[in-house]
Amino acid sequence: MIAIRKSADCGHADHGWLLAKHSFSFANYFDRRFMGFRALRVINEDVVQPGQGFGAHAHNDMEIITYVLEGALEHKDSMGNRGVIRPGEVQYMSAGSGVRHSEFNHSKTEPVHLLQIWLRPSEEGVTPRYADAKLPDAERRGKLKLVATGKPDANGPFQIHQDVDLYASLLPQGQKLEHKLAEGRGAYLQVARGAVTLNGQRLEQGDGAAIEAESVLKIEGASEQEAEFLLFDLN
Repeated sequence: MIAIRKSADCGHADHGWLLAKHSFSFANYFDRRFMGFRALRVINEDVVQPGQGFGAHAHNDMEIITYVLEGALEHKDSMGNRGVIRPGEVQYMSAGSGVRHSEFNHSKTEPVHLLQIWLRPSEEGVTPRYADAKLPDAERRGKLKLVATGKPDANGPFQIHQDVDLYASLLPQGQKLEHKLAEGRGAYLQVARGAVTLNGQRLEQGDGAAIEAESVLKIEGASEQEAEFLLFDLN
């Protein structure tokens, strides 16, 4: 079963300095039908205006992944980490027992466009940690590149506190991928750019799909613009 979440049906907010789209209930947007999917709690698509951002604020017991589509995002946190991530890079922070951080548009002239993802952890009160990594196009084009996983022996940039495998992909028009789901697992696919078909159903930029009781996912690039998407394989 595939339940498509159209971009136009998601929560939208315009704060002037921030344009936000919420796939699931978040902040002032609440819909009890969309409180997350399995361990996936938040997918926010944010466009932050030049020189603006999220001031220092606290989190705990959440796995947070930030995926930049355009521009540059500057990060600072109470663990002493700081840096700037750009397209082709991804950031991971385990809030664990508690951390304060800020995220700002590094540019004074160009907006930054990003996806922020929250996953509920399988264990609470862990030691907070931070990491970032590059995702070269060649490792994502026509492939599912493992970004984050809860499996300790898997070859992914980030080891997270949850039984989730997160993949990123770039898929040219007409190119196909398959992903098998183990019995009892679900998946969520989020299209960041372009369009794909998922088991024959079309998903456009900004659309998501919650997937249950499917053994094989067949994904095909469906737009002249190369498709970019994230795929969550969830327990």
